Amino acid sequence: MNNAFVLIIRFLHGIIITSLVGYHVEILNTVLILMQKRVYIETTIPSSYYTLRTDEGSLARQQLTRQWWEEYADRFILTSSAAVLAELTRGIGEATQARLNLLEGIELLPITNRIEQIEKIYIERLVMPKNRDEDAQHLAIASFHEVDVLLTWNLTHIANPNKLNFITQINRELGLPTPELTTPLNYLERIV
Repeated sequence: MNNAFVLIIRFLHGIIITSLVGYHVEILNTVLILMQKRVYIETTIPSSYYTLRTDEGSLARQQLTRQWWEEYADRFILTSSAAVLAELTRGIGEATQARLNLLEGIELLPITNRIEQIEKIYIERLVMPKNRDEDAQHLAIASFHEVDVLLTWNLTHIANPNKLNFITQINRELGLPTPELTTPLNYLERIV
């Protein structure tokens, strides 16, 4: 969304607050909420937030994930799915419950028959690997539910720039939008 447009809306929001009655303010607040982007939180985000790994890469992802959560999470409408919860539940580490708790209160998007069909198409068209069907499922959920951003640390199968054109082409053929496939690092590098 155009940052200038958002700034204008926020400026107008301030003027309306000071000059109109409460019900107009509520309408504008509703418009601002509707303008918020929806972000799908994929499994690697809570896993990285509470990683038990001590290698340099894992610790860097943990720091960046926590920084994104502190600085950006409240700017978006966060979503996830039962697929993410199921993956997290399979964890055996002591951080499993903390990872699940991180998603408390987040909207869980339903998994429909159509999503399962989309997932199979991604695998058949070789944009997602057969042995990693969770990755295809996350992309299908985010695309079907028209989420703006799929936030992930999965650079091999999801946030892979080499796959983006193929994913976009398939989604276009299916009449679906393609969410922005990105990592927390991409937000932290942006100048807002």
